[in-house]
Amino acid sequence: QVQLVESGGGLVTAGGSLRLSCAASGRTLSSYAMGWFRQAPGKEREFVAAIRWNGGGSVTSTGYTDSVKGRFTISRDNAKNTVYLQMNSLKPEDTAVYYCNAPLISTNQPGHYWGQGTQVTVSS
Repeated sequence: QVQLVESGGGLVTAGGSLRLSCAASGRTLSSYAMGWFRQAPGKEREFVAAIRWNGGGSVTSTGYTDSVKGRFTISRDNAKNTVYLQMNSLKPEDTAVYYCNAPLISTNQPGHYWGQGTQVTVSS
């Protein structure tokens, strides 16, 4: 089993910033990739960002959905086994519950494990 625990959500005004964290524990993931997804009220869950790394822990690639490019940054702390999502210039349309996922297969094929979600609310 793999446990994913998100934190860092909250209420922020438009233009503000938040940093989400996803701490992974349990057995080793079958692939070195994790992602962030979000689900707004009345909408389907959508891909936000992904990160891949090699066996040595070095990040090999990152990816983002078009609507967050240039505003969000995904990163990883090997020592803490934690993935972060730095969100800047937040907009009301970023309001959603954010979930981390592992092991990410592709942007439209999430892995088996999900965190419990963390609410992000951006007021105008």
